[in-house]
Amino acid sequence: MSKKKYSLGLLQLAYSSNTKDNLKKTVSWVKKAAKQGAQVICLPELYRSQYFCQKEDFKTFDLAETIPGPSTIAFQKAAKENKVAIVVPIFEKRAPGVYHNSAVIIDSDGKILGVYRKMHIPDDPGFYEKYYFTPGDLGFKSFSTKYGTIGTLICWDQWYPEGARLTALKGAEVLFYPTAIGWHPSEKDKYGQAQIDSWITIQRSHAISNGVYVASVNRIGFEQPVKEQAGIIFWGSSFICDPQGVILAQGSEDKEEIITAEVDLNHIETIRRNWPFLRDRRIDAYGDITKRFLDE
Repeated sequence: MSKKKYSLGLLQLAYSSNTKDNLKKTVSWVKKAAKQGAQVICLPELYRSQYFCQKEDFKTFDLAETIPGPSTIAFQKAAKENKVAIVVPIFEKRAPGVYHNSAVIIDSDGKILGVYRKMHIPDDPGFYEKYYFTPGDLGFKSFSTKYGTIGTLICWDQWYPEGARLTALKGAEVLFYPTAIGWHPSEKDKYGQAQIDSWITIQRSHAISNGVYVASVNRIGFEQPVKEQAGIIFWGSSFICDPQGVILAQGSEDKEEIITAEVDLNHIETIRRNWPFLRDRRIDAYGDITKRFLDE
């Protein structure tokens, strides 16, 4: 059952090509976040490696792990020892040839509450995710942790109001967005500010339209897995906002840090009473939303 208040923690980190080091490092940061009072902690997307989707290479599938596997075993232990719930994004090996970009939700007693599989899979220059990931087939979900009810989507999902809405309708008080997003170096000067502003704005809008908190955690650093390619400058800027879209805490563009803020369920109640968007939805008129495009 949710308490009236609880604390969120986002781990904004840089990652190397050494998966064992990344796992060990992230576990240590979970301990740091717990000491700072965080009760529900979220890691960046695909935390265990560098962002490998900048290239298409069938050997990269060797990075995938099963559930249970190295990540779940390590973070189940960390969750129990530190009495925190953890959102653990992984490259999931479901079966031979079937892989997902997933998030495992672990409660403070070390129990796995469930899995979310990324629904929207991008395919852009430097973000060749369709090569690696099967689209999620578990739908949009919420998970009741010891501290509160949360939902998790993943990166490209953050641009879709439908995913945010359906997760909120499942009872989520917080929408977590583990993320790996950044600038192409040649575009940063011209388009960089507009890109990051769009990224923040769309997620703040999900908080406002659904009366929930949003917590988005990104990685930092420059990653260039193929020397012939330009690489990506991950822009950090992880943030937590409240149901009015007010940013409560935000990270830098280039520093490893823990971003924390408090969830207040009374604040959700107050905002939803004054902005009753869920009450006034015309659910009788939205049938066409399931169509690809409305041709006249």
